[in-house]
Amino acid sequence: MTRETVYIVLAYNTDKSNRLKAEPPIPCKSADAAQRMAERLAETKIGVVAFASSADQDLGEYDDQPFIIFKAGRLPEQFES
Repeated sequence: MTRETVYIVLAYNTDKSNRLKAEPPIPCKSADAAQRMAERLAETKIGVVAFASSADQDLGEYDDQPFIIFKAGRLPEQFES
């Protein structure tokens, strides 16, 4: 019954049809590390988002919405609000 928070950075580029294509997620150890990584990637990627999400895997309880730490550029609709 331990709630764990994970910090993830997702970077996006576009394919030949100009559709967003996610790169593999980058796990980070803290919110600060995720923000720094996202800021660096924002210089070379079409879009980037860093977020935190909490879950209790034993109970199967997950956050409905991730907490956005940083976002820049063109992103999927789920990260635009």
